[in-house]
Amino acid sequence: MRIQISGARLIDPANQLDQVADIFIQSGKVVAIGPMPRDFVADQMIDAHGLVAAPGLVDLAASLREPGYGRKGNIASETFAAAVGGVTSLCCTPFTKPVTDTAAVVDLILEKARDQGFTKVYPLGALTQGLKGEQLAELVTLKQAGCVAFTNGLRPIVNNRVLRHALEYAATFDLTVIFQPQDADLAAGGIAHEGKTASFRGLAGIPETAETVALSRDLLLVEQSGVRAHFSQITTAKGAYLIAKAQARGLPVTADVAMYQLLLNDEELIDFSSDYHVIPPIRSQEDQQGLLEAVKSGVIGAIASHHQPQERDAKLAPFADTEPGISSIEILLPLALRLVEQGLLDLPTAIARLTYGPAQALNLKAGRLTVGSVADLVLFDPQQSITVGERWYSKGRNCPFMGETLPGHVRYTLLNGEIIYRA
Repeated sequence: MRIQISGARLIDPANQLDQVADIFIQSGKVVAIGPMPRDFVADQMIDAHGLVAAPGLVDLAASLREPGYGRKGNIASETFAAAVGGVTSLCCTPFTKPVTDTAAVVDLILEKARDQGFTKVYPLGALTQGLKGEQLAELVTLKQAGCVAFTNGLRPIVNNRVLRHALEYAATFDLTVIFQPQDADLAAGGIAHEGKTASFRGLAGIPETAETVALSRDLLLVEQSGVRAHFSQITTAKGAYLIAKAQARGLPVTADVAMYQLLLNDEELIDFSSDYHVIPPIRSQEDQQGLLEAVKSGVIGAIASHHQPQERDAKLAPFADTEPGISSIEILLPLALRLVEQGLLDLPTAIARLTYGPAQALNLKAGRLTVGSVADLVLFDPQQSITVGERWYSKGRNCPFMGETLPGHVRYTLLNGEIIYRA
């Protein structure tokens, strides 16, 4: 399939491109930008005047819920929701049933993704067997099967000797370890950010030290082991500061933040809506501002959806008894454009944190849109708005932005040079 995209504003932060140009696609790759190559005859023309063309979004943390949690979502439904939002590459978390700690589970995920998926899927493997924090999973075998990094998520590795051994082993084989820093003891029983709102509403709090204490330990062990580390779902301004200091010392660390942490703060909990129940919790307004500054500066180089679809019943109980998580992968780009609309980020920076930044963090072959690159891209109208929920493809409707009007309408998503979504 040969496709000509005419008149788009092309933004590719990886190559510092921001220009109006035609894009020519053949055999799944970008073959030219600007003048038409000789002997090129398009099978399909896309009039993209007024649209922005960007690399397909790269999401570092999405729960696809398969295998094991079919009521919440599956690979087909959640990758299609992702494609609707302009995502072409995503990392799926290992919190499946069974846990993604064997090559057989990885093979199952990748086979389903090939047969039923609408994006490229990169599995994250469990760092320890069963995520129990006791014995290392077969990390090299999992890498050979297709895992791009390893994590225990919020499941604690209490024994520091076990964690040190895991990091040294990973460093030996040049594996990336993903941390979600949260001290289990300090966070125990908590469901909201420890602050005025939680106190006023009688909600058990999780202090910022639950993140910073764990993060400090993890950074010290990263420095000792030399492992390449990514810190996922940073929620506090002090956490971002610790990441910045580590990067200044030359440690090989990157970080991401959940999109909703940049748009929400704990004052949203005033009406007890369970759609705001996430772990780690939505933090204070000061933390929200600190995270935005870290995103602007590049200390936090990636924004992720941290998509966790839940079935309807999971959010119907009182706040403390509901399951945490927000379903948001299909509005990842519109939420970013809200930050742009509010003047909190410029458009090239927002696109960088959704494409090149996450791809670079885990060394993924994605996040670029230049001659010779795979033609994974999104075309969107920054002037046209959407109403969240009017069309919704994820099986999880647990989204606090339902009914809101957001800027930006994805018109086309292309994967390997093929149109996989057209509005």
